[in-house]
Amino acid sequence: MLKPHPSPMPERPAAHNLSGRADVIVLGAGVVGVTTAYSLARRGLKVAIVDRAEGPGRGTSFANGAQLSYAYTDALGSPAMLKKLPMFALGRDPSFRIQATVDPAFLEWGLRFLRNCTSARFSRNTRAALALALESRLAMHALIERHPFDFGHEVAGKMHLFYDRTAFAAAREVMDLKRGHGAVQNALSPQEAMAIEPALAGAEGLEGVIHSPEDEVGDPFRFASGLLDILVRDYGVETHFGFDADRLRIERGSVAITDAAGATITGDRLAVCLGVAAPRFLRKAGIRVPIWPMKGYSFTAAPGEMAPRVSITDTARKIVFCSLAGRMRVAGLAELGAWDPSRDDQPLQALVGLARQSLPGAAAYEALESEWAGLRPMSPSSVPIISRPRPELLLNIGHGMLGWTFAMGAAERAASLIDRQD
Repeated sequence: MLKPHPSPMPERPAAHNLSGRADVIVLGAGVVGVTTAYSLARRGLKVAIVDRAEGPGRGTSFANGAQLSYAYTDALGSPAMLKKLPMFALGRDPSFRIQATVDPAFLEWGLRFLRNCTSARFSRNTRAALALALESRLAMHALIERHPFDFGHEVAGKMHLFYDRTAFAAAREVMDLKRGHGAVQNALSPQEAMAIEPALAGAEGLEGVIHSPEDEVGDPFRFASGLLDILVRDYGVETHFGFDADRLRIERGSVAITDAAGATITGDRLAVCLGVAAPRFLRKAGIRVPIWPMKGYSFTAAPGEMAPRVSITDTARKIVFCSLAGRMRVAGLAELGAWDPSRDDQPLQALVGLARQSLPGAAAYEALESEWAGLRPMSPSSVPIISRPRPELLLNIGHGMLGWTFAMGAAERAASLIDRQD
């Protein structure tokens, strides 16, 4: 069972020393960081993984929605979103809020996002995200076959619920687009959906359902912890937790990261997998990246008397239900521009209320076992930034709301950049 918050960070040693110079230092130990370390180490590179927390998966990966949504990769920016932005900005939708600011970085991000709200760019970005997600699915299955370990992985399938006829018709058009590029999805009537998932009997006013039967689930925190064990045991990856990188020095063929106490870790290359912390850190190297935070919440509870077996996304309330190793994980809400990752009781109670409205019997709402809040690193296009702006620097950032889904495929793409250039 997940605890509400990671335990306080233990006092760390004053120095962090590598047993030998690393080929690549991976900065960040969420699901993106550990998968990047795996993809690099599997190619025979000496890897060190560094994180300011006391262990892997303590940030956005700790207790997210847990759905591996390989077929649902719809970009956030779209004409439909553009129409709703004034409502979101005015706080009239409890599930999506925008904290606007005059910060030039926000204005730049916002303009880029608006440019991605056309039909053509929505289609392009959705197809690009789908291609990455399908690569990720293949890479995940290859990992599990090579290194079986338990992280609650299951092919549960996923259903997107629509309560508006126009929205359902638009979703069917997107489904047709993605089916032409490899997605396995079907449009179902409420009756057809209930025959597969009886828990939908509690979903009043349902208009239609998009079913993705091959989508999966898994606990991202258990995954990060289990994969790190494999990396240390089988690939000789070194770990440096409790190291808050404060300074970055890049020279030809060499990188060094230093914390506030002066401890330094050096290597040939640095892979940055820092989520929302990436823009501030990369400015130390004169590199600007368009990433902005979107805060989300989740809670975990015992399953209710009508708990769904299939993963559920209520598109009207923007929340997800995921049956995860005998518990029910419910996640949702979106606060664009919220930088504080701490939990707030009011949004959490709002999430519980929305979940009760959606599926009253899905969970034991009166006895939550854990609660969480985290910051999703949003790119303007909803497609991750995977690049190598300098020979010594590798970026794998900006995975947005699908970081868990994209992680394995993004790691393979990132590692391949070193394969091709070195």
